[in-house]
Amino acid sequence: MNAAAQLERAPLPAAFLREVERLIPVERRFDDPLSTLAFGTDASFYRLVPKLVVRVETEAEVIRLLKLAHAENVPVTFRAAGTSLSGQAISDSVLIVLGDNWNGREIRNGGEQIRLQPGVIGANANAVLAPFQRKIGPDPASINAAKIGGIVANNSSGMCCGTAQNSYKTLAGLRVVLADGTVVDSEDAASVAAFRQSHAALLEQLAELGRETRANAELAAKIRHKYRLKNTTGFSLNALVDYDEPLDILNHLMVGSEGTLGFISAVTYDTVPDHPHKASALVVFPDVETCCLAVPVLKQQPVSAVELLDRRSLRSVEHKAGMPEWVKELSPTACALLIESRAATQSLLHEQINLIMTSIAHFPVEKQVDFSEDPVVYNQLWKIRKDTFPAVGAVRQTGTTVIIEDVTFPVERLAEGVNRLIELLDKHRYDEAILFGHALEGNLHFVFTQGFDDPAQVARYEAFMGEVAQLVAVEFGGALKAEHGTGRNMAPFVELEWGSEAYALMWKIKRLLDPTGILNPDVVLSEDPDIHLKNLKPMPAADEIVDKCIECGFCEPVCPSNGLTLTPRQRIVIWRDIQARKRAGVDTTEIERLYHYHGVETCAATGLCAQRCPVGINTGDLVRKLRGREANKTGTANWLAEHFATAVQGTRFMLHVANGAHLIMGTRNLAKMSATMTRASKGRVPQWTPATPQPLQRLNLPKAPPTDERARVVYLAACVSRAMGPAARDQEQEPLLDKTRSLLEKAGYQVIFPEQLNDLCCGQPFASKGYSEQGERKRQEMLDALLKASRGGLDPIYCDTSPCTLRLVQGLTDQRLDLYDPVRFIRTHLLDKLDFVPQDKPIAVHVTCSTQHLGEAQALIDIARHCAKEVVVPEGIHCCGFAGDKGFTTPELNEHALRSLKNAVQICEEGISTSRTCEIGLSRHGEIDYHGLVYLVDRVTRRKTADQPL
Repeated sequence: MNAAAQLERAPLPAAFLREVERLIPVERRFDDPLSTLAFGTDASFYRLVPKLVVRVETEAEVIRLLKLAHAENVPVTFRAAGTSLSGQAISDSVLIVLGDNWNGREIRNGGEQIRLQPGVIGANANAVLAPFQRKIGPDPASINAAKIGGIVANNSSGMCCGTAQNSYKTLAGLRVVLADGTVVDSEDAASVAAFRQSHAALLEQLAELGRETRANAELAAKIRHKYRLKNTTGFSLNALVDYDEPLDILNHLMVGSEGTLGFISAVTYDTVPDHPHKASALVVFPDVETCCLAVPVLKQQPVSAVELLDRRSLRSVEHKAGMPEWVKELSPTACALLIESRAATQSLLHEQINLIMTSIAHFPVEKQVDFSEDPVVYNQLWKIRKDTFPAVGAVRQTGTTVIIEDVTFPVERLAEGVNRLIELLDKHRYDEAILFGHALEGNLHFVFTQGFDDPAQVARYEAFMGEVAQLVAVEFGGALKAEHGTGRNMAPFVELEWGSEAYALMWKIKRLLDPTGILNPDVVLSEDPDIHLKNLKPMPAADEIVDKCIECGFCEPVCPSNGLTLTPRQRIVIWRDIQARKRAGVDTTEIERLYHYHGVETCAATGLCAQRCPVGINTGDLVRKLRGREANKTGTANWLAEHFATAVQGTRFMLHVANGAHLIMGTRNLAKMSATMTRASKGRVPQWTPATPQPLQRLNLPKAPPTDERARVVYLAACVSRAMGPAARDQEQEPLLDKTRSLLEKAGYQVIFPEQLNDLCCGQPFASKGYSEQGERKRQEMLDALLKASRGGLDPIYCDTSPCTLRLVQGLTDQRLDLYDPVRFIRTHLLDKLDFVPQDKPIAVHVTCSTQHLGEAQALIDIARHCAKEVVVPEGIHCCGFAGDKGFTTPELNEHALRSLKNAVQICEEGISTSRTCEIGLSRHGEIDYHGLVYLVDRVTRRKTADQPL
């Protein structure tokens, strides 16, 4: 057993734990079995369960933790988003996880540079650069979830990045915390001066390594050759030949070091142009050889991306909805290139397209989709590429995992490399495997499914990877890892790829910067030749709803409970473990008790995770199923379903009581007492806040006269609109129902209400509590009433709350019903009937989960921009966490989800949304009034007169 393994298996020293307890508040330390297991997963096929998880919020905490770890020989691993694919973000010792306060960004020189903290999601960095038509160079497929710390530490690249725009090449500055707790910031002269004094010996040793390497002509040439390719195997030895200044060497060694040499506290990028004009084409060649011969030709042309898809990958998506029929008819040997070009102007783009197509005109082509600038066309083409990976995940056998490997061949030997890889996949019977990649760089991904629950399967994987390593690294002189990082997956093969001399140099660097070996042991470099075959992640069957989960973590940024309890990925991890334990006869009482709160009660179950999931898993479906098992008040649910008008009236009565208590006790006393009662009752007593609505005083449902010849619209007022009026403090005191009817009539409609409206419900309150049968019964009652009210579907139906609209349209088979949420109705029926005069005051916009599911998110923002000159859409708030009534019964979920809202909307006096319950939590935590969209639209519009153009 090596020293690192001994350290990892030993219990954490008592002195270390005592100091950590003094340093980190208890709410940011986790050592319970549920939390440590939940954090023991990244996107790889390995699992290590940490002894302690620490969520850090400041650099000072990182410094102190590293000094403690250094002193006590405690291994530590850093984790940002945990989307890493090679096992570099897990630990069986101490896992240091980034908290909320690592989200800083600073734009410099008109967007030419950006300074970022490691907790910034890559896509969010690009969002703030978008107004400058700039972006960061790296563009990994995980950019919507991956954080800057991981992007730099893995030297991630992507489809358009290549080798010219990765973190190594676009690095402008770095702030690093070394293993001994020392900080050096290359952009801070005082920091650099202090470091030169305190670590003069280290800098001289780095300089000497550089001199020795550059003087070794054979080794220097090898390094330059290796980095002509996409290569993230081992440390970034190119730092030693590209730079002679030791601090520059240090900074560039940190890129791609995967947390084994230091902690990246901030990074400054030189940004790259983000050209607004783009077009894509798909060219299918008759065979791999012809396809790959076209790649070097295209590399000389103005292309931004060239993606290769072999026939296997095309076959994996040919039956998916929206795929062109011709994909099914391609020949067995077909191989395609997806080509994209971008330019600053449309005319330049057209010139580039002509150059590209002329350059490959002499190649035989089996099928071709010409370059298109139409977003519908090019998005469909890119959907073919993006759906290949999830297609394999969706068909894998339960209990297996999806592995995506990442190699580079010299471009001039790409065709041979592709065919040899296919031969190896066939030889080892990976029949479901597909192959695609970033052709310009000779970078190929191959995706296959693998079980690890059988020694024979592990042996098959070992034999296959051994042959792949020999093929790529030795026979072709390529890279075993192009952009996914070495991790523990390829650590045993680093010497095979680089040779003993370069490998020894990497160990010198490791021991120089991490002399006690505490930083992420067995990652990048390992003395264990079998480390890639150990700690393999089990993927036991748990439930058919989630069994296809590949634990990638793409879902986590949109989950409102992320950082409070569990994320969707972690919910699935724990549920899998519970089911495996049960099958093994292990008592799961305690972990199920913990899971009830962390996994079930604090899940908003809004399904945003499904939008981000590569295989479309809605973890909320699992949670609703689990709630259904606990739903033991069927009689009460049936009574409420049959007497729904009484239930609505009861809600009004409860609001009357709360309103009366408010008048008697005052805001502060009632809020304090209510919070205590909610906690004591474990959510059975709803929490009152100053944003709690007053009861609707009167239900005004006038009938249009029979002689009314105006166009009809059926208005479905949701139960919350029929029960809840504005909050007492709200500046808008007209109920939503009356305001909506007024706006519709302003636009020239006669408003029709369904009969027996007070008895109607979409069923969402029942379904969300696990009473699916009662929920579906109420939904069907509602649909029948709407069909009648709309005269068999002749009239459009306006629903004033987007969650109810979504509930009704999901799975709707009756094509006669034309149901609209507020956003869709306004954009399709009101924009041309009303004159808009945008207000000067900025407006905050909250896009509800249901609005996102309905596909109306951008439309809501666009309508808001019709109404106000400045629109604020808070970053990072994808779901408010109110989730129907969770804001009353589990208020900590709503509070956590909106913890950044107040700062984000501080320049606004008002916000808009399309869900009355969401607006309660938004108003409370944003400390501004949130209203339905119709309030804003009504305020800034007047009806167009007959002589005005429509």
